[in-house]
Amino acid sequence: MIFTIIFRTIFFYMVVVISYKIMGKREVGELGVFDLIISMLISQLIAISIENYKEPIWFVLVPACILVLFQVLFAKISLKSNKFRDILDGKESVIISNGKLNFLEMTKQKYNLSDLLLQLRDKGIRSIEEVDYAVLETNGKLSVFQKKDDNNNVFPLPIVLDGIIEEKNLVYINKNRKWLKSIIKSKNINLDEIFYAFYTGSDIYIIKKEN
Repeated sequence: MIFTIIFRTIFFYMVVVISYKIMGKREVGELGVFDLIISMLISQLIAISIENYKEPIWFVLVPACILVLFQVLFAKISLKSNKFRDILDGKESVIISNGKLNFLEMTKQKYNLSDLLLQLRDKGIRSIEEVDYAVLETNGKLSVFQKKDDNNNVFPLPIVLDGIIEEKNLVYINKNRKWLKSIIKSKNINLDEIFYAFYTGSDIYIIKKEN
């Protein structure tokens, strides 16, 4: 019995290592909701297999492999489709914009003031007044840009991702589609050629797909 448990522990350790190499390298704190669910399910399957050592290994190995394949498949679809990625992982949310709290977005994300203050204190920020922008990332972490760090009024959120205009982010910088398209046109670039673009405060920084 003891040798069976030891063997299964070592075996499934190797299975988990290989699985995570297949799924891609990401820190635990950077895992999206779907990635976290997959990780939890695999860990539960392995725990059950070690406890029920009399059951065949493939009872766990097969569903674990299916979960890994699902994760790899969904990750590839996410690279091709922004909408699918938003459904799977969600989108970042601007909690503080120009030093003002976005209560509507906080309510939508079920993110209360205590959560906000806790994460600000964790970053050594004493008051909301010190913050210019705060973005709640898809992994639940809060990215904070203090007023003293934003002398050039650089807004960190993208305005074009893989040829698709980020309408919500344009609103945050008080711009619109017409303005964006006129800038892109002046650079002799088509929208579908843009891989990534963000506003620097005086101009748009663009990375084309061909680059």
